[in-house]
Amino acid sequence: MEKIFLDGESLSFEAVRAVAFGKPGEPEVLLSERARNQVDKCAKAIERLLERGEIAYGITTGFGALKDKIIPASEAETLQKNIILSHAVGVGKNFDIPTTRAIMLIRANTLARGYSGVRLETLELVLDLLNRGVHPLIPEKGSLGASGDLAPLAHFAALLIGEGNAEYNGEILDANQALKKVNLKPITLKAKEGLALTNGTSVMTAIGLLETLKAKRLADLADIAGCLSLEALNGTTLAFDERIHNLRPHPRQIECARRMREILDGSEYVRGFDPSNVQDAYTLRCIPQVHGACRDAIAYAEWLLKIELNSVTDNPLIFNDSDEIEVISGGNFHGEPLALAFDYLAIALSELCNISERRISRLTDEASNSHVLPAFLTENSGINSGFMIVQYTAAALCSENKILAHPASVDTIPTSANVEDHVSMGLTSALKLRQINENLEYVLALELMTAAQGIDLRQKHIGHDKRLGKGTK
Repeated sequence: MEKIFLDGESLSFEAVRAVAFGKPGEPEVLLSERARNQVDKCAKAIERLLERGEIAYGITTGFGALKDKIIPASEAETLQKNIILSHAVGVGKNFDIPTTRAIMLIRANTLARGYSGVRLETLELVLDLLNRGVHPLIPEKGSLGASGDLAPLAHFAALLIGEGNAEYNGEILDANQALKKVNLKPITLKAKEGLALTNGTSVMTAIGLLETLKAKRLADLADIAGCLSLEALNGTTLAFDERIHNLRPHPRQIECARRMREILDGSEYVRGFDPSNVQDAYTLRCIPQVHGACRDAIAYAEWLLKIELNSVTDNPLIFNDSDEIEVISGGNFHGEPLALAFDYLAIALSELCNISERRISRLTDEASNSHVLPAFLTENSGINSGFMIVQYTAAALCSENKILAHPASVDTIPTSANVEDHVSMGLTSALKLRQINENLEYVLALELMTAAQGIDLRQKHIGHDKRLGKGTK
């Protein structure tokens, strides 16, 4: 992937990942010819509005509760600069570089659709910064998820006008110094541009997208960890019989059972039917049902993000497909669809974490595993606590996730003198999701380590010549 052409309609997950984690300029991000034409057409429509002296929200009026304050055209540039300076009040640690790059790319993509009123010069500066590796410092906290991600996007936009700080080649610099490093200059924002840069869902979309991609990888890892635990515990594969799952045809449950059969294919560490132990505990037997349901939540988030990634989330929007120019206020900045999806995904990933921790507990508790494995996975228990505290750490992380899984989207606090009287808390949902994902990654690593120790101990009793499954060996 050498070049990515933005048109506001076709940006893919793969392109976002490549830009977020890749070297600046590899791939290079450019505007498509169609986008260039549409952006230029919309910017010229804004110029005509000013010339006519028409009243339009955010162009010749104040913002939020100040919507009825009329601003003369002569102060249009000051208005747009002021929204950046007044709204850049985020707090907390700054987003990491991959997240910041994803934010920049997604914001540029929605502006490239050509309904927001930014000029080509402004949008090309965003892409120049992205391609040359100059990244604004954007604090994580301060967004209500409506109107979009105002505070964090104001910090992003500040770099364009030479305000704030930026990262370049690992060095933190004043915005103007950073621009000089790559032979760029700050711009003066024209009518509507400050509002267009700050008003939208690009921050929560960026985080949610990156975390959904990570969740897909962790779901695959959870299947492998579950299979290795099953082998360490001498579990049975009968519960993964295709006929069982076809009678409850949830697609991702069926797919998970198929994956488990594939991962465990050829394993000599699992058993068939055993009259003395006819079925395993739920944490082993119900892996397809639980993991499959969690994959449903991932799939929903992925479906929704594909829509959001190529949506216009600014307000107001400029429609000038005919000679008439319409500036229409709407609510595409509202993050409710994202907030609900991220909260759902957070609950699902917490469940993946819970079931993994319960398997760790079973591996370390000889009473629960019917003495297949020694207490705490050590043959010298007492003088050695073995893997006792591994389960403690997993339990602590699961407990944290249970708190974080409380939906942020059920909360709302009216703002801007009660004009913006319902908000999504979408960025809070995304940030919680990120922490839950991190905790899940730790717990799955702990399960893999614990199950591997169980396999080592079983080998001492059944012989080192026994084969693990195709996907766990």
